[in-house]
Amino acid sequence: MTTFGTPLSPHATRVMLLGSGELGKEVLIALQRLGVETIAVDRYDNAPGQQVAHRAHTIAMSDPAQLKALIEQEKPDWVVPEIEAIATPALAELEAAGTVRVVPTARAARLTMDREGIRRLAAETLGLATSPYKFCDSFEELQAAIDGENGKPGVGYPCVVKPVMSSSGKGQSKIDGPADVRKAWEVAMAGGRVSHGRVIVEGFIDFDYEITLLTVRARAADGSVQTHFCDAIGHVQVSGDYVESWQPHPMHPAALEKAQAIAKAVTDDLGRGLDGQPAGLGLFGVELFVKGEQVWFSEVSPRPHDTGMVTMVTQWQNEFELHARAILGLPVDTALKTPGASAVVYGGVDAQGIVFDGVDEALRVPGTEIRLFGKPESFVKRRMGVLLARDADVEQARVNAKRAAALVRPRTAA
Repeated sequence: MTTFGTPLSPHATRVMLLGSGELGKEVLIALQRLGVETIAVDRYDNAPGQQVAHRAHTIAMSDPAQLKALIEQEKPDWVVPEIEAIATPALAELEAAGTVRVVPTARAARLTMDREGIRRLAAETLGLATSPYKFCDSFEELQAAIDGENGKPGVGYPCVVKPVMSSSGKGQSKIDGPADVRKAWEVAMAGGRVSHGRVIVEGFIDFDYEITLLTVRARAADGSVQTHFCDAIGHVQVSGDYVESWQPHPMHPAALEKAQAIAKAVTDDLGRGLDGQPAGLGLFGVELFVKGEQVWFSEVSPRPHDTGMVTMVTQWQNEFELHARAILGLPVDTALKTPGASAVVYGGVDAQGIVFDGVDEALRVPGTEIRLFGKPESFVKRRMGVLLARDADVEQARVNAKRAAALVRPRTAA
């Protein structure tokens, strides 16, 4: 039996989020609906999640001293990393000491904080199918990795270059030929989360489509850990950044079976606790490439996924509610409610405190909902909101979501 205390009382159940953007904000809301006391942490003031949490803190989460001191001050029951750039050794130390539970585990946070850890786990430890790849620490190494050296073939053209640590597709480039390599290196260096100077270059896979398979590790009535899958989410990315998603995405039954097997293998491994036993609970966003019946692993996030925002209109329990329930050991339900789609609203301008015109027009499009994230500062390509649309026909939902999103017009306040 799970017992919950009253927020802001000595018996409160406390959860701290490290990273409080639009995804964290929804997780915090889901936790508060379950009577949890919430603590939102981010690197800048007035982040979306900080606006709804019981308490908010602004620190450099990559600084182990600051991070450890805050956790020891707040004494949360769970720490939930919602971004990659976190001092994971400090989390591992606190987890090993029994000071706090990390979601799903400190090991998972460490492995997924950069693309190298998770790619090596998937390809080299678990033996899952991935694109060919190499890691590079300089422009010269990147060029050699593409061209090949010492008689060994490189990944060739076209290929994709990404910083080992970045978020929302920042720093990613597709390289079609030698003239693109220098620019791709510069974009990766500018777009990385930290000054790391390391990239992954991946050979291009000729896939039919890519999906996100939201995978939930949750506690069953007998105490065991069970794996649940949401319907596949299709999505479109531009320069590695999601711009629209829809659910369900049709898949060949054999491809779906392979996708679920890959997702379970990765999340089972990331869910291993300190003693090797299954421990890590929560929702994972597993990204996969699909061609016919073939499936390749791409990436995994041990937290709600940006493409999964569509579940706020498509599922009885959206990805944020699923994450909150799983973390707390509660039953989950991944059933689809209705087909639907999402489309991103970008800032369009670089400015503080922008305003949005056309929200009323957007919501006159049939079956639509909107989420404006409340980010205090806008950038031209910063995600500031999302339009959601439901329709029995998923293709019509996509049309409606994009139409509604185009009607929302961010601008600088007069």
